Amino acid sequence: MFGSPPPAGGFVRRVGPFQATAINMSQMCGIGPFVTIPLMVSAFGGPQAVVGFVAGAVLALCDGLVWAELGAAMPGSGGSYVYLRQAFRHRTGRLMPFLFVWTAMLFVPLIMSTGVVGFVQYLGYLVPGLGRTSGDLVGLGVIALVVLLLWRGIEHIARITAVMWTVMIASVLLVIVAAATDFSPHLAFTYPAHALDVTSDRFWPGFAAGLTIGIYDYLGYNTTAYMGAEIKDPGRTLPRSIVLSILGIMAIYLLLQIGTLGVVDWHRMTDPHDIASTSVASAVLERTWGRGAADTVTVLILITAFASVFTGLLGGSRVPYDAARDRVFFRPYEKLHARHRFPVLGLATMGVITAVGFLIGRHTDLATLIQLLTTVMVIVQALAQIVALVVLRRSRPALRRPYRMWLYPLPAAVAFTGWCVIYGYADENSPGRHPIEWSLAWLALGCVAFLIWARRERAWPFGPKESPQERADGHETVEVG
Repeated sequence: MFGSPPPAGGFVRRVGPFQATAINMSQMCGIGPFVTIPLMVSAFGGPQAVVGFVAGAVLALCDGLVWAELGAAMPGSGGSYVYLRQAFRHRTGRLMPFLFVWTAMLFVPLIMSTGVVGFVQYLGYLVPGLGRTSGDLVGLGVIALVVLLLWRGIEHIARITAVMWTVMIASVLLVIVAAATDFSPHLAFTYPAHALDVTSDRFWPGFAAGLTIGIYDYLGYNTTAYMGAEIKDPGRTLPRSIVLSILGIMAIYLLLQIGTLGVVDWHRMTDPHDIASTSVASAVLERTWGRGAADTVTVLILITAFASVFTGLLGGSRVPYDAARDRVFFRPYEKLHARHRFPVLGLATMGVITAVGFLIGRHTDLATLIQLLTTVMVIVQALAQIVALVVLRRSRPALRRPYRMWLYPLPAAVAFTGWCVIYGYADENSPGRHPIEWSLAWLALGCVAFLIWARRERAWPFGPKESPQERADGHETVEVG
């Protein structure tokens, strides 16, 4: 029962299957598709942009199966931190999990900041005279409200998330239904000449850019893995929440993308002066059902954007907690709120970085912010975690695995290849911004921070490596409900 007292010093398992799937889907389908459809069309140069969402779904599903196996076997809070620690502790000590937490402290809030940028973009449809300064203040206010709402117990958050998930589903379904009432197959399926010519010099850079945008739209399928210590029956719930959320969002995205392209001429989406380039869903509703309906659905989209930021910071703020508790990150991050049992400093830090990322996105462009956050996460989380899966399969065959990846190792190989394509084309698709260089600089700075931390903690390479008797998850949790 929810009235049961929490354990002294640990999380409680209160999030069930429906709530877990709702958390993932709310984070995945936030403002993302509503602001990235024009970006995807620009990347591909036409309505064949639907290929980007399909490719993103394939990468998300293959990578999701990696998360599903690791999360079911080691259901602690922190996600990749737990998996990397178990896979590499005998080779590099605590370096890999430390670097994951270090990079997650940047890329998780950057993802959230894109949601706030999208929120302000759609608010501009309702308030045409919204200036840059006013928009900045509104975005910062949204971030402050999210942090305030998260400053409470997980049982209250789970209920809020279920309500927001309902609003999210309503907003996307309304746009899909509206598009269906005035759908033009000619607009949706008339592609430019040589649009899908894979031998063209322009195809693969465009595909890589579209894949980056596509996987960005699916990010969030792993949110519950970050909350493994708060999930009921995680061996069954985690894999199901990941797979079901990806399949559900894939269906929604394809209907949304095709429906939008069948109502709004794709050339309008590439015109920065056209409302369709910043608020394409509102443009669809205005054309089909009129301005009043467009205003109403825009409000729902704003709530959906808010929900994605809410659930993203909910999961992300748990990342540094376990690392600090297990002496793999800075110790102040291990502190939980005395009453509500949430990580205080992790939530506060990510809230601040989200605010900074939002201001950067507002004063550069959304595509650059997406490229930056994606390259930052690829090396330590995406690629290293796939390697961790293979390492653990070989080094710990007796590890209890409630779920084992289907068709192993094919999905892992596909995911690894997809992430390499995204990283390899990052600089080419963001000229003058150098996201690869920035990601490597952040990684190098993390190595310096690790050495400073390791010397203070007398950890490897300034002390002994970890004991092989260490528990796989190391989390004190109880089932409640």
